[in-house]
Amino acid sequence: MTPPSDAAVAPIIPPPSLPEVHRSVAVPNAGGFLRKLFAFMGPGYLVAVGYMDPGNWATALAGGSAFGYTLLSVALMSSLMAILLQALCARIGIASGRDLAQLCRDRFPKVVAYPLWLFAEAAICATDLAELIGTAIALELLFGIPLLFGVMLTALDAFLILWLQNKGVRWLEALIFGLIVLIFGCFAVQLALANPVWGDVLRGYIPAATIITDQTQLYIAMGILGATVMPHNLYLHTAVVQSRAWDDTEVARKEAIRFATIDSTIALAFALLINSAILIAAAAIFHTSGNTEVAEIQDAYQLMTPLLGGTLAATLFAVALLMSGINSTVTATLAGQVVMEGFLRFRLHPVLRRLVTRLIAIIPAVIVTWYYGASGTAQLLILSQVVLSMQLPFAVIPLMMFASDKERLGTLAAPRWQVVLGWTSAAIILALNVKVLWDALIG
Repeated sequence: MTPPSDAAVAPIIPPPSLPEVHRSVAVPNAGGFLRKLFAFMGPGYLVAVGYMDPGNWATALAGGSAFGYTLLSVALMSSLMAILLQALCARIGIASGRDLAQLCRDRFPKVVAYPLWLFAEAAICATDLAELIGTAIALELLFGIPLLFGVMLTALDAFLILWLQNKGVRWLEALIFGLIVLIFGCFAVQLALANPVWGDVLRGYIPAATIITDQTQLYIAMGILGATVMPHNLYLHTAVVQSRAWDDTEVARKEAIRFATIDSTIALAFALLINSAILIAAAAIFHTSGNTEVAEIQDAYQLMTPLLGGTLAATLFAVALLMSGINSTVTATLAGQVVMEGFLRFRLHPVLRRLVTRLIAIIPAVIVTWYYGASGTAQLLILSQVVLSMQLPFAVIPLMMFASDKERLGTLAAPRWQVVLGWTSAAIILALNVKVLWDALIG
């Protein structure tokens, strides 16, 4: 009997994460700290845009108008949690050479992996729904396009995704970074016009007992947490960090982990500034004037002009919202590609993938917009954040399992302090989700 050839028994090697950009950015072997850091800067900003999407706007506006600066401490805590989790994502992506979806497929039985895939897809569709509504609202505020038509127009961004991917990951990162800077600039002008009391702002970063004792504050605080730590970003970061072509040695991987962590930390610090700016602006403009029930984005836009005595702040508000929606929709598409290819090893053309995801989001958005108008879209926006919050533990817990696995990662496994803080964060997220479900069950 003829023994099988080597080709017949060779293991099937799965394709790399995001093969179009995998290891496409050169990393210099020599040079100073700043030169190497610049080579690694970029993936963190692709991730950071998910932390300033329209869902964050809704929760920050509601929290700032209702409770002033009190919930700034929740925004800070949520951002610190996100910084830690994204650093762990960069670590396992570099140390294992696999993304989170691929690791779940490889190491979990199908009865576990396939439900995780479904949860991840649900989270991406919920994220897309929030971005769709936010972009449609911005188009209505800026150009007078009816909300229903704006919802349907957002399907055209599939062609933007295709163009960006053909340009290469560095062009994509540069565009995302530019839009983030513009968003920050819009809110910097708004804060200057709003003229908040900065002493009160700083005190808002100190946790207050009322956040726990007041049920309404706690509910909005949980919304801020759910809108800040985005599950699809955990999958995306483990993949996009592999676009860098570091040397395949333990020393080089440790260096790559260090620079990738710095990149994501700086980018998420920017996201914290923008999210804080939204909440501070809402507190300074609405809460101090007695408008404590501003929850809808359209209401915030309409109130800014009479309260600040000019149209500049309102226009910049809408422009920033439009850029946030465009930014977030780019990264959601990439995350969808990572999840589908990692769990199923099944590829769709980027445009087709985008249209399928957007179609799933457009259907409920069109129905609600048709029957209920702007108030219905606001409720749908909040519901999308609840769906994200419910899915988050199903991404965080596998992430912590892989990041702390010393048997497979060896010296590249997460240090003990990161493991302790990571599991603590997972426990907090899980406890908050249990409370959300309990509150829903008891009405």
